This record gives sequence, C-alpha cells and structure tokens, in this order.
Amino acid sequence: MNFNNVFRWHLPFLFLFAFRAAATDTLLVLGDSLSAGYHMPAGDAWPALVNDKWHNKMSVVNASISGSTSQQGLERLPALLKQHQPRWVLVALGGNDGLRGFQPQQTGQTLREIVNVVRKANAEPLLMQIRLPPNYGRRYNEAFSAIYPKLAGELNIPLLPFFMEEIYLKTQWMQDDGIHPNRDAQPFIAEWMVKQLTPLVNHGS
Repeated sequence: MNFNNVFRWHLPFLFLFAFRAAATDTLLVLGDSLSAGYHMPAGDAWPALVNDKWHNKMSVVNASISGSTSQQGLERLPALLKQHQPRWVLVALGGNDGLRGFQPQQTGQTLREIVNVVRKANAEPLLMQIRLPPNYGRRYNEAFSAIYPKLAGELNIPLLPFFMEEIYLKTQWMQDDGIHPNRDAQPFIAEWMVKQLTPLVNHGS
C-alpha cells in the first residue's frame, strides 16, 4: 500500500473534520441592547468579556442588536447560523417586545420558532429569562415573564436567570435611562454569565 497516496487522499477530509470541530466550539448570543453593549464599544459588552475568558476553549459571537425584537432576531437567525455554525445559541430576546406592548403569546410563539430553527441547524438552544420594569403593570409583567419557563419546560431547554436582576439594585451600574447597564457593570455580568453558562456548555467535546 502506498501510504503517501493514502495520506494525500485523506488530507482534505482531515482538514474538513478539523474545520467542523472548530465550528462546534462557538456560542452565538442572539440578543438586544442588554447584550449588544448599549452606548459603549462592542468590545466592552459582557459577551466580548466572556469571549476573552474562554478564548482558549471556545468563541463567543455576539450577534445582539440594540432595539431588536424577537421577530427581527428570528429573521436574522438563518444567516447567522450559516455563517458561524455555532454549537450553542443563547436566546436573550423579548425585552423590546414587552416594551412595545406585544402580546405575550406572540412573543412566545416567535421564541418557539427561534428554538426550532436553532435545532434544525444542529445547534443547542439556551434561553434567558427576560423581565420588564415594574411600571408595565403587574398583570402584563406576570404574563410576559411566564413565557420563558413555560417555553423552556415544553421544549426541554435550559433557562438562564435574568442577569439584570443582579444589576438593577446597584444604581452605580445603571445608565441614566434606568434600563441599561453601564460599562462598569459589564465585568460583573461577564463573571455571572460564565457561572451560569459553564454547566451548560462542554468545552472538552
């Protein structure tokens, strides 16, 4: 047997396998301004800081856009999945739906479609709980908040707590609008997210 010919024949497949292995080590963050880094450089936002912490294990791609609704995230998702081929997708959307008064059932259905699209791309969906400011009314807030545990239970996906609940109580970490975390809060959010995400992602596979 000519091993040189065998090696040359299999070399393209080895490169293809290596490429696919690398592609699986990506976490895609699909969010809005809370993840995009509102009024700050993208490199200062918590997903970039998590990426810095995990640079030798996996990459974090921040596909969050300020103002994005869940429907807009769904529309962007197929191209993002094709481009980045992530293994995990953290879905952190819905806040702008709530701020605009969308029906909770509508947001829940869109998030369900997002999860289905992620799974069809052979990626693993992770869902973040989203909550609204209390001035939107108790009834609407309760209906909106209930979307996330209901969806996570029905679709059997992990549900991460809402990181902003750790930030709202610290005024020094909030921007003047009372909605968005400032740059000083990002390192804390990154550390907190690492603790939440680490049990859910497997760096070694």
